[in-house]
Amino acid sequence: MKFLVCISQTPDTTSKISFSGDGAEFNAAGVQFIMNPYDEWYALVRACEIREALGDGHKVVAVNVGPAANETTIRKALAIGADEAVRIDAEPTSAAFVAKQIADYAAKENFDIVFLGKETIDYNGSEVGAMVAEHLDLPFVSYASKLDLNGNTATLERDIEGGVEELEVNTPFVVSAAKGMAEQRIPNMRGIMMARSKPLTVVPAVAFDEPAKSVRFTLPPAKAGVKLIDPENMDELVRLLHEEAKII
Repeated sequence: MKFLVCISQTPDTTSKISFSGDGAEFNAAGVQFIMNPYDEWYALVRACEIREALGDGHKVVAVNVGPAANETTIRKALAIGADEAVRIDAEPTSAAFVAKQIADYAAKENFDIVFLGKETIDYNGSEVGAMVAEHLDLPFVSYASKLDLNGNTATLERDIEGGVEELEVNTPFVVSAAKGMAEQRIPNMRGIMMARSKPLTVVPAVAFDEPAKSVRFTLPPAKAGVKLIDPENMDELVRLLHEEAKII
């Protein structure tokens, strides 16, 4: 079997985020980038676990849409356990653009399962997985917290309000992975050394007409300082909760 794991590069959660003067572009200066945790901890690790359980003759391929600067992040996917990697040479401009690039590559390679994290920690859109599935005309299971494979049939679980939903789907299909799918795997020295010799293929992007584009980004307003209220002054506390916090 062949598994494709889609990985994104995102700013580290501790990075200070800013935008250009007119708010149209993200300012990457001084930002530390990492592999999107949902892609790394859940999607990639679970794909590797399934391949290892199946034995020899099966393959995990990591794919990233991005510039050459992303190759450090891609090599980490190889160190964790991916057999090979592909970088689609383009600067991501939207979820729709990324989905088109991934789907075009996946359609040529006949993967059994396409894995993604449930969302990226920068845009939190949860859009790419469904778009990839639509382009490929495949079933899509979102926010899966468990995936077991028996032959060509997968059993999956999703957390839903008030319980857990269990599903069955035959390969090929697309799945987005949420917490519970796997446990984080730290690359060991052997994996890091092997990653240097594993193949990383660069392919050109395909043409795509953007149906929509981001016009402007804004940061949330700065948090106000803490207000201390005398415990005897309940009228003032109620007023602030009503007029400023707007929670009563």
